[in-house]
Amino acid sequence: MNKPNLIAAVAPILNSYYIDPYFVENFGKIQKIYSNKGTFALKKIPPQRGTDFIRHVHELYQKGFNRIVPVYPTMDGRYAVLNDQSLYYLMPWLPNEEREDRKEKHQQLFRELARLHTLSAKEVTVKKEDRTEHYEKTIQRLEKNQELLDGMIEQCEKRSYMSPFELLFSMYYTEISQAIRFSKEKFEEWYEKTKDQEKARMVITHGKISSEHFLYDERGYGYFINFEEAGYGSPIHDMLPFLARTLKTQPKRNEEAIDWVYYYFKYFPYKPDEKLLFLSYLAHPAPILQVTERYLQKKRTANEMKFVQQLHRKYWHLKNTEYVVMRISEIDSQEQTAKETGAQ
Repeated sequence: MNKPNLIAAVAPILNSYYIDPYFVENFGKIQKIYSNKGTFALKKIPPQRGTDFIRHVHELYQKGFNRIVPVYPTMDGRYAVLNDQSLYYLMPWLPNEEREDRKEKHQQLFRELARLHTLSAKEVTVKKEDRTEHYEKTIQRLEKNQELLDGMIEQCEKRSYMSPFELLFSMYYTEISQAIRFSKEKFEEWYEKTKDQEKARMVITHGKISSEHFLYDERGYGYFINFEEAGYGSPIHDMLPFLARTLKTQPKRNEEAIDWVYYYFKYFPYKPDEKLLFLSYLAHPAPILQVTERYLQKKRTANEMKFVQQLHRKYWHLKNTEYVVMRISEIDSQEQTAKETGAQ
């Protein structure tokens, strides 16, 4: 049974659209509105995100990208309503009846993401000193990462009896160090390739790519939702968090993830420098470093079992990521060899 206070809460907002709600279902930040004008989704967002969100959506529509769930204007032309220190915007409610299997859904998602990036791509000026500053700060951070590992392993080796966490860390130390080294090598290659360049490619990024944020209408067309974190940035900033979430599983050779990456590359190939940066960031073992740092900070009061479990899960994530990074590097190497052979 619908709670009257739900209707009372949304009625002042919907009044700006001349919509009378009959029934409201609460889905956290989204309310499903049944009304005199049909069924809608009302989304709540922080006010500070509102201006950029609306601007990016409009820009994409102007560039011909229409696979974003439409945002309806109020009767006086606004695209969001401020109410009780929150912004609300109105969309159609999509039935999201999936007619495809998991593989096909992700292919459609990445095809549309590639189109979004293609339509919004632009060259921006990058000052050489800014690029150099970014390089120096990143190299410094990577070196501090290695110092953290080296300091931890030194402590472990001094002990007559290691704690369970220390013993497990000692087993993983070499592989974590290799990941940092690979990340650093790719980043140095990126800098060497780009240090004299004055331009970089930027696109509108979705900000939170997920199959949960790609819904279907009644015709079976897919649309992106949850565009509040959109902004201009490198195209790698959409793919990296998606892969980070995808690879948080038990040990698995995730060929499916590699297929999705190359399906996206088919429609929006990364430039050589973007690929180097992508591999550097993807390979960086940040999750396992964070667990190690937290353990060192809380060592005297640390829950050993909890930290051992966390370290073990982050190691799985490291190995899953390592497999994807190595396969992409291998495929790129094979493609480069084929090009060189063909050129001869």
